[in-house]
Amino acid sequence: MKKFLGILALTIMAIVGIAPAATAATPTEVVIEDTAGVLYQPQLLPALEKINFHKPTKVAVYTRNGTKSDNFNEEVLRYARVNHPEWISADGQKWADGLFIFAFDPVGRQVGTYMGEDRKVSLQKREAIQDAAKKLFVEAQWTDGTIAGVKKGASLINQPWYLSLGFIITASIAGGVALLGFGARAVVRSNNRKKATEHLKRGDTAYSSVSFALDVTELNAKTIPESSTYGALVLEKYRDFSTRYHEASTLNQQVHSLTQKELSKGANVKLVGKYADLATELDDLDDVIADTNTLLNRFAGWEGAWDRQSQALFNDLNQLPALISQPEAQGMPTTTSLASLHAQRTQSLQQLAADFQSELISPEVALDQLRDIRAELTGMLQQHSELMINKYAKTSSEKQHMRDTMDLNRRNDAQLGRSTILGSVYGWNMFYSVHSFNHGYTTARQQVDTSRSSSSSGGSSSGYGSSGGSFSGSGSSSSF
Repeated sequence: MKKFLGILALTIMAIVGIAPAATAATPTEVVIEDTAGVLYQPQLLPALEKINFHKPTKVAVYTRNGTKSDNFNEEVLRYARVNHPEWISADGQKWADGLFIFAFDPVGRQVGTYMGEDRKVSLQKREAIQDAAKKLFVEAQWTDGTIAGVKKGASLINQPWYLSLGFIITASIAGGVALLGFGARAVVRSNNRKKATEHLKRGDTAYSSVSFALDVTELNAKTIPESSTYGALVLEKYRDFSTRYHEASTLNQQVHSLTQKELSKGANVKLVGKYADLATELDDLDDVIADTNTLLNRFAGWEGAWDRQSQALFNDLNQLPALISQPEAQGMPTTTSLASLHAQRTQSLQQLAADFQSELISPEVALDQLRDIRAELTGMLQQHSELMINKYAKTSSEKQHMRDTMDLNRRNDAQLGRSTILGSVYGWNMFYSVHSFNHGYTTARQQVDTSRSSSSSGGSSSGYGSSGGSFSGSGSSSSF
């Protein structure tokens, strides 16, 4: 315990900056080879000379104008062999001991860090040194970026064990487990109770609604005409309604028998979530049964039932102008088709409602036409999706990633149409909504952009190319 407390105390001192100080030494020498001509040496040299390293270290700064396709490590080694052979070990295989090289290419937008074997750090720390300069480099602040990079290098090279992030995190976790474990556990349990309470509220609301309308739902189901295609399909859904309601009742009793302490457990949170999902599905289904009965028999209130079937499609069509006015959609053949669809099918829906009200068409035909318009919109959105993906994505992997993202978003949105007759009968994932398209495409683009940004600013390279031969000095480079 004394040893543990000693380590913990040392960790705390390291965090607050009062741990035993490591040896601080300014550079033994600073060499600046600014072949790119971008550094302001009157500012840079004094700043570098004041930086404290943990051990006496020679600092070399090298800049060059190249291209993004260059092997930057190879170019740095090539320059050192020709102009600074003293930067390389006597056997020609490593960087010289006591050396730290900070190099970058402002044109090819690459930055690298290299060091002698007695100064080498992990790849993760080399990336941290490079990252410290990148934000400034992106803004073309070459001198300030170099100072930031060298400062970061000085803090990480030969870093004492008790100042390392890994030790501080590990010891802090150990201390946290010992000293704050109960608090952390309390937070997790509190969050679980909160989730369980939310699920319970959602489930009870739906379950109460289903239970209250149980007799009405049964009566509605009995008067749905089985001769209707839609009636028969909805009745198929109803056949296991009683079984699923019994399951929901059992779950209702189980979750309400749980104490607050038991609701804090993750397994019970899942159980309450299962109850809430099932009750919500049943609540949606009894609404569908009621609307099917009302609509197919033209009972009183059929207008409201019709509106609940057609309103989502009206909303989708009304979102098309905004969709096709997006800058990236201009000039595509599907843009013209979607514009035409908006004008024609909005009018068709209005006419469809009028014909249904006038009893010129049957409820069955009205639902068929609603389905056909929805299917037509789905087909056009799928075509538009493919064109938009092909236009934005640069590689086949990006295209596939965007397709997968949009498909996943479409499946997740399918539950939104579960309370409609078409959604219940066909499954809403058979159709494609404009909302789902917009959300899915935006998400897919953001993910591709993030991936591109990560690729352009990361991807460390540690090889020295064909001309490097057997050279294996510690170092790597990355893009910014």
